[in-house]
Amino acid sequence: MFVLTIILSFFFMEFMAWFAHKYVMHGFLWNLHEDHHRPRRKSFFEKNDSFFVIFAVPSMLGFIFGSILHNPYLIAIAIGICVYGFCYFLVHDVFIHQRFKWFRKSENFYFRAIRRAHKMHHKHLEKEDGECFGMLLVPWKYLKAELKK
Repeated sequence: MFVLTIILSFFFMEFMAWFAHKYVMHGFLWNLHEDHHRPRRKSFFEKNDSFFVIFAVPSMLGFIFGSILHNPYLIAIAIGICVYGFCYFLVHDVFIHQRFKWFRKSENFYFRAIRRAHKMHHKHLEKEDGECFGMLLVPWKYLKAELKK
């Protein structure tokens, strides 16, 4: 049950990431996310990077309270959130935006579809009219297009 809780928490985070991206980052906290869509590279960091800290808080709280209360399920949820955050970092910052030059290309259709969907998201420079707000679940049309290649 512990491992299942980790897995469910991980996949639930994809929904949470989509929701937060669409309604928070492209909503009332657009002022923090805007520089990610319209970069003006004065430094390595963006205001958008503050979301890393914001989204780490639930995981940290899960570890803290799970330890204090001796609740393994809170710890499992914290692990699921933490693992999702690490995957998000690898996919978004390393693979897609190449902020770290660890993974340059992939011939895998799924990873190409992720990159294409995210490119379509960044096509929109304003907070309105966006698309593809998730990270790991890619719309079928992008998967289908990459499978044909």
